[in-house]
Amino acid sequence: MPAETNYSRIIAYIFAKHHKQGVTEITFDREEIVEAAEQLKLPRPKNVGDVVYSFRSRKAFPESIRNTAIGDLQWVLRKAGPSKYRFVLAKQWSITPDPHFTAIKIPDATPGIIARYALDDEQALLAVLATIV
Repeated sequence: MPAETNYSRIIAYIFAKHHKQGVTEITFDREEIVEAAEQLKLPRPKNVGDVVYSFRSRKAFPESIRNTAIGDLQWVLRKAGPSKYRFVLAKQWSITPDPHFTAIKIPDATPGIIARYALDDEQALLAVLATIV
């Protein structure tokens, strides 16, 4: 199992600081990310907002957070105002294709420079998706 990332350690610290049994929402502000890094003796994230963004869009929460979810609920991160965020216990969902629909092949008209970086660059991948839609 890979070592826990600094982002995971920071978000787990913030969650543990506020979490109490039975709570379904936890609000925190952006400055707590910097404070958590200091308390954990980790380098200050260069892009503080990326800590939250990474868990909203790309990464799963650390196990210490996931284990507190109840039943078929899961923790998600939402904006709660300027420089404020909220952990919310919400219903799990996933997007799955309907097996009864016929697949429609779409010709790939992605410019070469975008296609070249689409597998390891998030913005390039979004550009590919934008050409499909």
